[in-house]
Amino acid sequence: MERKATVLDDAAIRRALTRISHEIIEKNKGVEEVVLVGIKTRGVPIAERLRSKIESIEGESLPGGELDITLYRDDLSKKGNQADPDVKETNITEDITNKKVILVDDVLYTGRTVRAAMDALMDHGRPSQIQLAVLVDRGHRELPIRADYVGKNVPTSLNEVVTVSLSETDAADEVYISEK
Repeated sequence: MERKATVLDDAAIRRALTRISHEIIEKNKGVEEVVLVGIKTRGVPIAERLRSKIESIEGESLPGGELDITLYRDDLSKKGNQADPDVKETNITEDITNKKVILVDDVLYTGRTVRAAMDALMDHGRPSQIQLAVLVDRGHRELPIRADYVGKNVPTSLNEVVTVSLSETDAADEVYISEK
């Protein structure tokens, strides 16, 4: 793939997450009853960064968790060997029943990942609300899903790929577009 453009550098990612943190606090009138849940893989460190920023602003500890959606995906048969999907651990220690759960992911594209995440989340309880925070919304939705909090809207073509690199998983913080 040919790299075309950097969309967000480390400073822009930091600013976007700070803005999203403030928006979460404002929309929810604080963080009481709020739980941040990151969708594996890159949604988890983004959720951790948001949690840290919100805690520094509000001075309150914020519960969270990690959600693996592998077994809830509707495209397992297209991804190869169905018998051995790469299942990661889901770790939600907080009871999410009647809580405002904010799902966190890196890129919102077709909406299928978020649909799978909502299905997986319901197996852990019945939240009063589910909100969605994403670092990048690239469009091309196949399902009627919209993010409540967006770091950056990046219009793309179907021939482009949006890549999010984070220091926790990839050694650098940046978002870039490549051509297929």
